[in-house]
Amino acid sequence: MPDGNTSQIGRFGSGQAVRRIEDRALLAGQGQFTDDFAPAGVTQMVFLRSPHAHAKLVSINTDAARALPGVVAILTGADLVAAGVKPMYVALPFKRPDGSALTAPPRHCLAVEEVRFVGEPVAAIIAETLGQARDAAEAIEVEYEELPAVIGPGRADAPGAPLVWQGAPGNLVAESRYGDAAAAEAAFAKAAHVVGLDIENQRLAPVSMEPRVALGEYDAASGRITLRLSSQMPSGVRDAICKELLDIPTDKLRVLVGDVGGGFGMKTGLNPEEGVVAFAARMLGRPVKWASTRMEDFLSALHGRATESRAEMALDAQGRVLALRVRTAADMGAYPRNASVAIQLLVGPWVSTSIYDITCVDFTFRALLTTTAPTGPYRGAGRPEAIYLLERLFDTAARKMGLDPAELRRRNMIAPTAMPYKNAMAMTYDSGSFERILDQGLDLADWNGFAARAAASQAKGRLRGRGIATFLEWTGGNVFEERVTIAVKGDGSIEIYATTQGMGQGIATSYAQLAVDVFGVELERIQVVFGDSDRGSGFGSAGSRSLFTAGSAVKLAADKTVDEARDMAAEALETAAADIEYRAGAFTVAGTDRAIGLFDLAARQPEGRIFIDHTSSVSGPTWPNGCHVCEVELIPETGEVVIAGYASVNDAGRVVNPMIVEGQVVGGALQGIGQAMCEHVIYDAETGQPLTASFMDYCLPRADMVADYATKLDPSIPCLTNPLGVKGVGELGTIGATPAVMNAVADALARHGKAAAADRLRMPLTAEQVWSLLR
Repeated sequence: MPDGNTSQIGRFGSGQAVRRIEDRALLAGQGQFTDDFAPAGVTQMVFLRSPHAHAKLVSINTDAARALPGVVAILTGADLVAAGVKPMYVALPFKRPDGSALTAPPRHCLAVEEVRFVGEPVAAIIAETLGQARDAAEAIEVEYEELPAVIGPGRADAPGAPLVWQGAPGNLVAESRYGDAAAAEAAFAKAAHVVGLDIENQRLAPVSMEPRVALGEYDAASGRITLRLSSQMPSGVRDAICKELLDIPTDKLRVLVGDVGGGFGMKTGLNPEEGVVAFAARMLGRPVKWASTRMEDFLSALHGRATESRAEMALDAQGRVLALRVRTAADMGAYPRNASVAIQLLVGPWVSTSIYDITCVDFTFRALLTTTAPTGPYRGAGRPEAIYLLERLFDTAARKMGLDPAELRRRNMIAPTAMPYKNAMAMTYDSGSFERILDQGLDLADWNGFAARAAASQAKGRLRGRGIATFLEWTGGNVFEERVTIAVKGDGSIEIYATTQGMGQGIATSYAQLAVDVFGVELERIQVVFGDSDRGSGFGSAGSRSLFTAGSAVKLAADKTVDEARDMAAEALETAAADIEYRAGAFTVAGTDRAIGLFDLAARQPEGRIFIDHTSSVSGPTWPNGCHVCEVELIPETGEVVIAGYASVNDAGRVVNPMIVEGQVVGGALQGIGQAMCEHVIYDAETGQPLTASFMDYCLPRADMVADYATKLDPSIPCLTNPLGVKGVGELGTIGATPAVMNAVADALARHGKAAAADRLRMPLTAEQVWSLLR
């Protein structure tokens, strides 16, 4: 066996910091994004969008626009309805307080009768060029009758609030309640300490490098639509268009996804504009392309978070939590989606007690309509909101009791001996050693050396504070089955097709490393392919599920490939399969020099390949966890917040590629820091006009926001629900960073005589707010 092959696993297999195989083409400008495709005869689609937050559509006159040069077609909501296009579907088993079913206004791809947020698409214009389509959009005359707007879940929930939709009394979509209210009330009555906070998780815009893009083509001979788009879930988009909108068989639509410049949850599921592109391509028999502008994404792409909560905690004299009570009003925007309701009414509650042994809870979560853009999945999706509440409460309680915030957390942590542990929401944690992660986090952050750093800050005229967050998250989307195909080809390559979706997170590299573990061949021979609904259907990539579901499937499929190839090798070498050994790309008869290479064996097969189609399941979600510590300096004269240090220790189970995992944690943390420090989608409270519709108004986090970042991975606590032992990691940093930063600023305020101000601290941490609180 050649020496060059024997070291492949050691150099490129799992556990190694292999450079991402995705990057070479991207860095060379050879990426294939949807907007890079321009088939012959392609037309351009532009949307005319509502300038009002809430209004009746009295009339739409498109005559002048249709007469302009280059205009191919103009579609309105009435046109789509007349053509049989159905509204997008919302159906989840949530109820209203009276026991009636969830209620939500129908979401048409183009507005019908009413518009309910600024930016809702009213008409679609298809022209030969983008400029012609934009000119035609300006020529359309729309008469609106304005209706009252309602902004924010608190206002929507108030008595007498304007209704977003007459079918939802009180603007209430659905409500969920969990726990034992009477037991919680008794616990609060006997508690030695009670803390409570009013907390907002502000609305965020998930700003991806690549905005939303869709390109539709139609083949009259086959009656098939091909839709290229930037998406995390190709199969989900196909099913939604076929089953919900157009009522056509799923084999009449092929969805293709190439490179994706980030998703962050915004690109899960179907966007209404994509449905219009598919319909228009079929109607015209010509290619139709729509590429969202940045402003369109700010106005109409799914926003994240947007909750208002009252959170309270009861503790005994020793600091043990007796009960947790949460009341949350969640903003669904104008049109709830299945995911948006589930995120706030189910997923968030699942992790609300986090890594702590809190058995008594009283939760109420209300999903409300507002005249704003719809909300939906955004990195972390429900878990950051829940963890932020709990971690702010722990720091508030520690200040009130005069305890070290790390010590208070330690007193409430679930012990490793309690695993598997079922929390108050009946979620079972399979593994975890939370106090161990805490200890490593305190050590990495030099927790006990804080006093010296605080004195040094004081000498510079700055106020130093420290914050901590110890937490877990749930991953998986509760879809645990994945299908993978592997083709070992006679040309010397191995192709892996997975129904998850690459979108910048590096999963192709991780899958390839898992294949190297089994096949023992050069990494360059492994080709990982995504994004073709004709080749496989699956849930896609969301909820930090890709590696532990599809990665496990890759490993098992590779094992199965070698097993079946061993039988083929035995036949070729005229011996028993039990006598065949496999190593580093070759099958050998034990004790002899008789051998056949894997790729030579593939070339001898009738199709010139060895092909395996394998579906496997993992047994449950994963529960990654971490300890994040942040230190800040406040500049009293200006209110500026400077992040002076950030340290995190993260339990992601077994680590396939340390460089990728660390990159995910660090990138996620910076995204969470963005929520704490600067990001906020703002609507005018009276008119519903968005005030943050461009980068001039919406501030993103920058790499230089953190002066000193240290991160560590602890791979010694494997997950028990999947054969790889890995835990989802894509959202972990986002969840821990926000409370760590906010707790640090609250601590700085409290240490300098502003404890009451610390309790009033709100996100984002504008200089104006901090300056005012210091005074």
